[in-house]
Amino acid sequence: MKITKKNGIVSVYDDQKVIDSILKANASTKDPRLTANAAAGIAGEVFAMVTENNEIITTKDVRDCVLAVLRRRNLTETARCYEEYRK
Repeated sequence: MKITKKNGIVSVYDDQKVIDSILKANASTKDPRLTANAAAGIAGEVFAMVTENNEIITTKDVRDCVLAVLRRRNLTETARCYEEYRK
């Protein structure tokens, strides 16, 4: 899977980068529900969502999906921090 970054460079999609960004966003909230395993599960959901109909995705696609999954799991404070972190 390929991803187009903000600067226009196309690279290989890396789940670990999504996991790391979710955990960084959660670092300020310290929500105990968001473990490394939970972050990996969210990253898996995000991957399934963004690859459903796309061959090349954008970082915006990933960000939007991460926010949607965090909110769906009632991790709203972490979603808010993720949104601020990703600006």
